Amino acid sequence: MYIEPHGHMVSRTTDDYEKLALAGCVAICEPAFWAGFDRSSADGFYDYFRQITEYEPKRAARFGLKHFSWLCINPKEAEDLKLADDVMALIPEFINKPNVLGIGEIGLNKNSRNELTIFEKHVQLAENFDQLVLIHTPHLEDKLKGTRLIIDALKNHPKIKPERVIIDHVEEHTIDLVLDAGFWAGMTLYPESKCSPHRAIDMLEHRRAERIWMNSACDWGVSDPLAVPKTMLEMKKRGWSAEMIQRVTFGNPVAFMSQTPKFKLD
Repeated sequence: MYIEPHGHMVSRTTDDYEKLALAGCVAICEPAFWAGFDRSSADGFYDYFRQITEYEPKRAARFGLKHFSWLCINPKEAEDLKLADDVMALIPEFINKPNVLGIGEIGLNKNSRNELTIFEKHVQLAENFDQLVLIHTPHLEDKLKGTRLIIDALKNHPKIKPERVIIDHVEEHTIDLVLDAGFWAGMTLYPESKCSPHRAIDMLEHRRAERIWMNSACDWGVSDPLAVPKTMLEMKKRGWSAEMIQRVTFGNPVAFMSQTPKFKLD
């Protein structure tokens, strides 16, 4: 039994829900993200927010899966400040939906000034509505700089407690920075980038699995919705006990997301 804490199911087929259920998944959490193209107006986001708060929970329920979501405008689309402000103005209308866990995935893409401005506005929104926060860190060579910028920006919001924030897509050069500052860390298992199963397990062993979850971040690109159970198998081959595997893939996500009363499993 495990939880997929970061998957973009609007871009996946119904067959993927079936595969997740057969693999032992009991819940999936869907952060708002870039759709593979830049949306031209806030109206597109309004329909998207309806999709992840109203339609996807029903699609998941057909296979016995609980579905939760997060709301934001992704950093890839945050360069347009007017669009970003218009989209964020929609969030209060959806924030009280029963499956909404918080604000995310916010963060940085190219570490630009506009991205940072919208990031701070999202954090303020989370502060105003007492929400959990899920943060995206940039790819490749910009990841360390972006992670540092994100942590520094969060210091401007003392009401945001580090234990209520998860900083996702950590790698070897950023995981200590995130965990030592008191935040949760997410590791993304991608076939072509981010973490391989063996790298992820190395990091788990380095930090003794503290405040860490693993996710597939499956979306419209090259990704694998079964990346987490495949890594669970590799953990077993590496000598991990069933109890420790369950702690990382079920207990840790439950511990973080249970900080909001909306996160309930049957």
